Amino acid sequence: MTKKLIPFWAITFGLTWGIATLLILFPDQIATLFGELTVSNPLFILAVYSPGIAAVLLIWQTYGFKSLGSFLKRLTLWRAPVWAWLFIILGVPAVMYLGAALKGSAGEPLPYSPWYQVLPALALALFLGPIEEFGWRGFALPLLQRKFSPFWAGLILGVIWMVWHIPAFLIGG
Repeated sequence: MTKKLIPFWAITFGLTWGIATLLILFPDQIATLFGELTVSNPLFILAVYSPGIAAVLLIWQTYGFKSLGSFLKRLTLWRAPVWAWLFIILGVPAVMYLGAALKGSAGEPLPYSPWYQVLPALALALFLGPIEEFGWRGFALPLLQRKFSPFWAGLILGVIWMVWHIPAFLIGG
């Protein structure tokens, strides 16, 4: 495995698991210092976005600002055809509504009221979600694919990704 992945794993797991350990061992003290664990909490941001943070730091440190700019430009690459985006935007909610209708709960009120409160949350998820992926798919996966086939690289990364998420199940909030 490439040596460039060792610092990536160290930063990614070190931040996330270190913060999770502190939150598990000292929940009251951490809440007093940083507030409740929400998406705007600095510890949450560090822990959740550590793969992206690690990738940005390592690319900047290894290759400089020019390469970092090229790496970040990948955000603007929209490789999927228009029909795929329409399916994501319209089809996924339609499938979820169909599931609710089959379950008999389609007429129940939405869990957020009024309904348009979901729009800021959706915008936030669409903006912040890719930050984590910069590390996993933008940095680690290409390096793994230098040594393994895409199938095995994806499988290896998937297992590592799963292990990295374990603290999320141990912490409330």
